[in-house]
Amino acid sequence: MSGHELRYVQEAFDSNWIAPLGPHVDAFEQELAAYTGSSHVAALSSGTAALHLSLILLGVSQGDFVLCQTFTFSASANPIMYQGATPVFIDSEPDTWNICPEALEKALKFYTNRGTKPKAVIGVHLYGMPAKLQETLALCEKYDVPFIEDAAEALGSSYDGQKLGSFGTFSILSFNGNKIITTSGGGALLAAQESPIAKARFLATQARDAAPHYQHSQVGYNYRISNVCAGIGRGQLMVLDERVRQRRANFLHYQRTLGDLPGLTFQPESKGSFSNRWLSCFTLDSDKADGITREEVRVALERENIESRPLWKPMHLQPVFAACPYFGDTVSEQLFANGLCLPSGSNLSESDLFRVSDAVKAVFE
Repeated sequence: MSGHELRYVQEAFDSNWIAPLGPHVDAFEQELAAYTGSSHVAALSSGTAALHLSLILLGVSQGDFVLCQTFTFSASANPIMYQGATPVFIDSEPDTWNICPEALEKALKFYTNRGTKPKAVIGVHLYGMPAKLQETLALCEKYDVPFIEDAAEALGSSYDGQKLGSFGTFSILSFNGNKIITTSGGGALLAAQESPIAKARFLATQARDAAPHYQHSQVGYNYRISNVCAGIGRGQLMVLDERVRQRRANFLHYQRTLGDLPGLTFQPESKGSFSNRWLSCFTLDSDKADGITREEVRVALERENIESRPLWKPMHLQPVFAACPYFGDTVSEQLFANGLCLPSGSNLSESDLFRVSDAVKAVFE
């Protein structure tokens, strides 16, 4: 927390405007729109809620197919199942670790040619790193399939000077407790057009019709954020750029102190991309590291009471999605087998960072 949040929370308490909604929600949406450059924003209870609503608004239903990056957190794929649709998982490319345009085109061509054109493509900016948006958006336009931009981990990142969260037919953000800024729990749905965001707000408040009594003509959801949580978000937005600088400073420390270790490669930042470096991650080629594995490094850190974590386990390897189609090679599988996320919190001190990097170097020594 920055300290700014308390002022907005106190305003909510003083006005007795706790929930539902309230002036902080309206202001938070406007401030998010101004920051990202996206025209319209609905502040919601989670990024997962935002993804779910985006699929509903695109008409995804039973029997449909939605193409989804396999190398991600399960929240990117779960809403597809909520709608009774089938996730089709797409491998990563090694440059950014995000959705592979070649594998994506194979899937788009396969389903289009058999008369079951996918209803959407979900691409993720993993660990804050922008995906190959030029290629991905071109493919979505070519096959006339909407692109859902999962920017849950990427607030503060940009691509060719444009902030992430402004590239999709729909874009989503997360303000979960582990994200670069938080509302304790929360998310947002963003779009260029006003009408779908207005519909999202309607659905997110239990789809209550305009009547003096409680009337509902369609299924609704309890997906809106509270006035208190939105106040926290407003205070957090004030220090977002500072948080990005802190996260990037963490990465630069690790890159400077560990970058020369044999076989160790950090997640690359492509030309034209700017990552918030939400998490500092590397892969380890054990053949070049005298047989040292990612798991040896993780266990060595754990012995020093330092938490680290393997990169995401691909969705096509998850038991819950075992029957779902998959397009691609083994890039995501290799990233999972060889990759590690290091401690990356915005409040890490210089001594904390050296403690981590010294523990990693000790494994190699």
